Amino acid sequence: MEKILTAMERLGELLAKVMAAAAGCTLVLMVMLACGNIAGRALGMPVKGTFELLGFMGALVAGLSLAFAQRHKAHIFVAFFVARFTRPVRLVLDAAVYFCSALFFAAASRELIGLGAFITDFGELSETLHLAYAPFVYVVSAGCGVMAYILSVSFLKTVLLGREV
Repeated sequence: MEKILTAMERLGELLAKVMAAAAGCTLVLMVMLACGNIAGRALGMPVKGTFELLGFMGALVAGLSLAFAQRHKAHIFVAFFVARFTRPVRLVLDAAVYFCSALFFAAASRELIGLGAFITDFGELSETLHLAYAPFVYVVSAGCGVMAYILSVSFLKTVLLGREV
């Protein structure tokens, strides 16, 4: 069982790293676009649709970085409260949090897939650049899906191996 969970954890780490790299590249593009727009405005030639593109890219950065942040415990956690409990109580609390969080992100991923399909069916386009934005929704959905996967693996490790992840 431990080997299977380790393999699952490695897959989650790989997916998180790939998504984090994509998020990092997107963040660099955001900075370049914002700086280019600032320079363009100074020269009287602003970049059309900057606000729209920065919004889409911001969604990508947030969605793609979720799993990596979870793997590296970068999210806010109330450790001072939980640390006062005994180890068995901490394990139960951890398992409950992982389980509920995994369900939440799985549901979010599923809902985003539905939203993307709805947007695609109606041919929705962005207001300024007239871009199809359903692909951005699908990428954020994938980020939530990988987050749910990583939380599920943490839940399984906590329950089956009795480890604080």
